[in-house]
Amino acid sequence: MELLRRNIHMDGREKDEKIRITLEDDMNLPETKPDVGMLCMERGIVVTEEIRPMAGAVSVKGRLVFSVLYHTQEDGGRLACVEGKIPFEETIRMDNASPEDSISVIGKVEDLTIGMINSRKLSVQALILLCAEAEELYDEAVTIGIAGEESENGDVQFRRIPVEAAQIAMSRKDVLRVREEMQLPSACPNIGSILWKSAEPGEMNFRLGEEKLSLQGEIVVFILYEPEGNGSPQIYETTVNIGTEFAAAGCRDKMVPDVRYEVAQCEFAVRPDEDGEPRCLGLEMSVELRICVYEQLTVDLITDIYGVTREISGIRKEAGLMRLLRSVTGRAKVAEHVAAEAGEHIASLVRSEGIAFPEEAEVRANGILLRGYLGIRILYVTGEEERPYGRLRTDIPFEYFLEIPGMSEEMKPGRIQTVLEQLTVTMLDEEELDIKAILSFSTTALCPFRAEMIGEVTEEALDENKMRSLPGMVIYVVKQGDNLWNIGKRYYVPVQRLLQFNHLEGQEITPGQKLLIVKGA
Repeated sequence: MELLRRNIHMDGREKDEKIRITLEDDMNLPETKPDVGMLCMERGIVVTEEIRPMAGAVSVKGRLVFSVLYHTQEDGGRLACVEGKIPFEETIRMDNASPEDSISVIGKVEDLTIGMINSRKLSVQALILLCAEAEELYDEAVTIGIAGEESENGDVQFRRIPVEAAQIAMSRKDVLRVREEMQLPSACPNIGSILWKSAEPGEMNFRLGEEKLSLQGEIVVFILYEPEGNGSPQIYETTVNIGTEFAAAGCRDKMVPDVRYEVAQCEFAVRPDEDGEPRCLGLEMSVELRICVYEQLTVDLITDIYGVTREISGIRKEAGLMRLLRSVTGRAKVAEHVAAEAGEHIASLVRSEGIAFPEEAEVRANGILLRGYLGIRILYVTGEEERPYGRLRTDIPFEYFLEIPGMSEEMKPGRIQTVLEQLTVTMLDEEELDIKAILSFSTTALCPFRAEMIGEVTEEALDENKMRSLPGMVIYVVKQGDNLWNIGKRYYVPVQRLLQFNHLEGQEITPGQKLLIVKGA
């Protein structure tokens, strides 16, 4: 007898492995750069260049790319920017890893400290978090029928129970490439040189259609630049709307997308406009996407089996499946008052930046408790000649309960995307600032469960003595706990025949009810 099986595509992702590494180096300023008078702002990004899985570990090569904004020592002073990089190579232990595995590694700068050794030399210290994740797709086979004997009236009786389960319809990596050209408003002077720049994803909405994944989102752009012919630094801010589609073979609109994204590379270039003046800003940006699409299925599992004219026994087994709870998004507000350094006054704000650092995700009943901190960096004008700029660094802790109805403490959370959606810094007075931020958290929650079914069957001839001991016809009185399936299995009678002989419209029976059973029917 051949059992019919169906494969449920599953994600065998093991627990993430994380390590923190410290990078230290000294950097001499290039000859073309002016002397450093005061450090203003710094930023770093981790670029992974090579990921090599090994037995029980993964080797990672990459580099820390950093930028430093500083005030020069020249008469009158001005802002300047210098960039550098520190290469690294690290081995992350992963007990179940093998050379054939597909492993992704995401790096994040948790702390970056730039110090002055002298006016021509800087010290760089960074704490980097590397998170390695093994990606493994496999098929869980479930029993859904009997080959050639699908009728409930046949020689083989089998019971089906519908089970809801989630399977992966698509899992892959992709790259979103953004190429945009922006022209300065007429009120802005020409660009001499870019001093500080950033481009960060804002709100990103992914939607599934037939065979496609659509993205509607925005990129928030900021540049601080020195105008042509010198002059006071200028600020240009804008939002670039993006819309694109990715091929998603086999996907439909009722499926659930789960997309995580990280900025991999961002480059700006100053270009001439139609009149040949440097007023256009070219942006080339790549965002790495990890796309997973879930499909919610209802599969009828064969959970029991018996024969009418021969002895058929089922060998039970369990299948490890997942149930899709829901995709959830939550937003948390973070607020704090901070003061400038002692003795400094804030004349105006130049730039405020923030990075969210999630540190802990604790699964609780009906949700996940998230803890971490928001790192804030602020550059402001002091109005003083000797020290024209001041900077402020602060870390604001956050705690947020992401509600997921049906979540239990035994479940494991999926990947959680944390995004700083909004950051507002305003002056309360010349010494104190008010910081308000909105953090967005999103995840797709899955619930693992075990489903029992028939894995194999054995067949043999009926025991004639056992069959002769059964009455040819009997009026059976239903007892507590009985059902038509167990009664039919006990007397080797198809369930459908029990329904017909007793003129039953459904399979519900009650204790004390009388049923006619005819052997051999």
